[in-house]
Amino acid sequence: MTRIFFDRPLDTVATFWRVHRRDGVALAFTTHDRDIWADGLLHRAGPGMVPSAIRRTVDFSDDAAEIEGALSHGMITESDLASGRYDGARVAVGAIDWETGAAEILYRGTIESVGRESGSFTARLRSAKAVLARDTIPRTSPGCRARFCDRGCTLSPARFTHRAIATAIDRDADRVSFAVADPTRFAEGEVRWVDGPQTGLSATVIAVDGDGLVLDRAIDPGTVPGHRAILREGCDHTIATCAARFANAVNFQGEPHLPGNDLLTHYPMPR
Repeated sequence: MTRIFFDRPLDTVATFWRVHRRDGVALAFTTHDRDIWADGLLHRAGPGMVPSAIRRTVDFSDDAAEIEGALSHGMITESDLASGRYDGARVAVGAIDWETGAAEILYRGTIESVGRESGSFTARLRSAKAVLARDTIPRTSPGCRARFCDRGCTLSPARFTHRAIATAIDRDADRVSFAVADPTRFAEGEVRWVDGPQTGLSATVIAVDGDGLVLDRAIDPGTVPGHRAILREGCDHTIATCAARFANAVNFQGEPHLPGNDLLTHYPMPR
């Protein structure tokens, strides 16, 4: 039976937040003055965190909300916020009975952006209804619209995922070398660290420079040669690569031979 909150003159209720980061870490906080166990998570007392009013509507518009809090809690560090560990994290906000642990979720969404100023942070939340505003109708394109190794691509991600050890790091160029036979196969691929201070964070390979992979994310000074990572090969989404390298042209999600808009500007010329 669902707990009915605020049905008495004095109620044992507090607010809670649950944050599920994309690197697999789950954090929970409450406005109560002591920690609370509920739903298998320890909700840490965080009285410095203040939620804004939650607006819930019956239409398809986004239910916006914000959370403000102090960076005094050791579980939320400024370095984690700056490195993007909370970007895109799933958030649940609700009410909790601090005597029985009964909880009711009032809001679900994701962290859209995080701001930091003078030792405090502000997280802008985007509700789950925001996915209803996405345009799901595919558009024509010469390149493949499918994400590499997803359902549209149909290739097995296990075939193109490798574990490797970093052998050299150039932090000025955000370039890292791994003990792999052919680095060019990882162009436009992904690097996910499993060792060091960036454990759980992913970066996209934007270029291949010699035997090094240039990443779109700065490399933490604590990341050193010998740290391990999971590498995912990349694809340039052209029909030539799909056919020659992957033999997967039958699943190509694009129109490489469709005339472009410049065809409308052509007109006949006398010979």
